[in-house]
Amino acid sequence: MAGFKGGFGGFGGGNQMQQLMKQAQKMQQDMQKAQEELEEAEVEGVSASGLVKVTMNGKKVLQSIKIDPNAVDADDIEMLEDLIIVAVNDAYGKADELYKKKMGPLGGAGGLF
Repeated sequence: MAGFKGGFGGFGGGNQMQQLMKQAQKMQQDMQKAQEELEEAEVEGVSASGLVKVTMNGKKVLQSIKIDPNAVDADDIEMLEDLIIVAVNDAYGKADELYKKKMGPLGGAGGLF
């Protein structure tokens, strides 16, 4: 067995294991930073008419709803409800895109864990 130095796939000295641990730690730090950025980010969803605007962070936590007074018609509350739904769904879509952009390969289908 000339040339055989022993060890288990190069882990004998522990250098590769240390490198893997450093990479895992960096990935965890990157993921934490991205999560913080998502919490601080703001996206705005708007109804097609622009009469309703909602703001949420990158984690889809609703922060505000702005309703133009022209959208308020006591005889047509259904229209206002529909405008709110459209604006919220628009913001959700934008928050999803932001999540994919910030988390990238760290996010996977549902995160690493």
